[in-house]
Amino acid sequence: MASQQTVETATSHPMAEDPRKLHNIFSSLLNPPAPPSLSSLTAEDFATFYTEKIERICQTFMSLPTSSTSHSQHSATPSLTQLSTVAAEEVLQITRSCNPTTCPLDPIPSVMLQTISPDLLPFITTVINGSLTSGHVPTVFKKARVIPILKKPALHPSDISNYRPVSLLSFLSKILKCVVCNQLSDYLMQNNLHDPNQSGFKATHSTETALLAVTEKLHAARSAKLSSVLILLDLSAAFDTVNHKTLLSTLRSLGICGTAWEWFASYLDGRSYQVTWKGLTSAPRRLSTGVPQGSVLGPLLFSLYTHSLGKVISSHGFSYHCYADDTQLIFSFPPSDTTASARISACLVDISSWMTAHQLKLNPSKTELLVIPGDPSPAQDLAISLNNSMISPSATARNLRVTMDNQISFSSHVTNVTRSCRFLLHNIRRIRPFLSTQATQVLVQSLVISRLDNCNSLLAGLPLNAIRPLQLIQNAAAGLGFNLPKFSHTTPLLHSLHWLPVAARIRFKTLMLAYKAKNGPAPLPQSSHHSSHCTSLTQIH
Repeated sequence: MASQQTVETATSHPMAEDPRKLHNIFSSLLNPPAPPSLSSLTAEDFATFYTEKIERICQTFMSLPTSSTSHSQHSATPSLTQLSTVAAEEVLQITRSCNPTTCPLDPIPSVMLQTISPDLLPFITTVINGSLTSGHVPTVFKKARVIPILKKPALHPSDISNYRPVSLLSFLSKILKCVVCNQLSDYLMQNNLHDPNQSGFKATHSTETALLAVTEKLHAARSAKLSSVLILLDLSAAFDTVNHKTLLSTLRSLGICGTAWEWFASYLDGRSYQVTWKGLTSAPRRLSTGVPQGSVLGPLLFSLYTHSLGKVISSHGFSYHCYADDTQLIFSFPPSDTTASARISACLVDISSWMTAHQLKLNPSKTELLVIPGDPSPAQDLAISLNNSMISPSATARNLRVTMDNQISFSSHVTNVTRSCRFLLHNIRRIRPFLSTQATQVLVQSLVISRLDNCNSLLAGLPLNAIRPLQLIQNAAAGLGFNLPKFSHTTPLLHSLHWLPVAARIRFKTLMLAYKAKNGPAPLPQSSHHSSHCTSLTQIH
């Protein structure tokens, strides 16, 4: 009864016009919180487990020589010696745009801080600019609270390894990191210091553009009658084992020096965290390695930390593309090449050595391998050795939340998207009697149609029968929005909702990406192939 009143209130309230609020309400209704855990685990248990996990990984590097990546700044390298102070207007804009997730370390809820931020703006700006000019990060900004979250509802709550640590940072510290991240990104972009094959946390880049870059290479190789392998590297706790000395040396090599370098040294030094569980908090635990994954700055620093990995991969004739800590290797070769396995193994050995030198742990058991045969070549059975483990080819692999297959047909991806959308439509249909037409359409748009659009440019060129399951989902979503029977004629409904059919949506996304790649600001996988890439995006593979 309470749920019904909540739904009726939401659909009659002005917030029905706010898609985000409406989405949050119905997400909580469709996915009610799990019952309290019955496990006997404590906050100290989690803190000990997370600390010992990182220590075990780091201990495997203790007997090895220190990373020999003592970079020297090239005379032609530009420099960033001082972080610039920011105007109050920029601080206000960042404050209002930050996701208002409240950390237990915050004295007031983040939403309230955003509301009263104009009144506090002079004080917040003074704190931010004081940190930038002094090269010092306040100790309170280097603390985090970790909340253990069960990875899947079906997992046993008593097994501590079934929990994912979610790190929460104080809201003011996130504002400071956003300011620094913006300045660091601008410096890297203006001086062309970014790895062109790294798509993580860069403007106009996304998982979709990263996947497009990879699939374009695979399609081009197949058109040339070449076989290809796609290797998806997996790292264990990659962000948590970053060596601070190596990272600071890497920043120096990129021209970051003076007070700017001192700011990053201060940012990394003296970090700590506490675990909050069942209302209790563990003792503080010091962090001597790693960069915070829950901030915008941590992933950018990680991408710079792994900047030199590209040279190792390229030296073996491999292509690669990264999205934060997800690295995809592509190697194409004639089907008759009998040395392919040896060359792949040699490349992986050098990658493993680089990872070890940078205190990153490569996980062979979770590294995936797809073999894409050259059309019309038969499938090849390659088995690759890595650190005394065998990596065998699989028919499908999960890559940046998209299921890829060894025929680049995306049939498994379509099946998975269709299944998840059916489940969502079923749940929405259960509460449809309590929803207004407007609320239902907003809910369907945010939950279902957004999934159909996610990375849909990868489906360009597929025959209509391959994407027909997605069209049936869209038809069902339109009918549900108007509360019509399942098999009603939907073409008028799509017109009324201003929804392009699935095939047209794919075409529209492809043309939009091609236009932006040709005219800016979308990324180009290889700037030297500007025109050919834009053309291939709109062609049938």
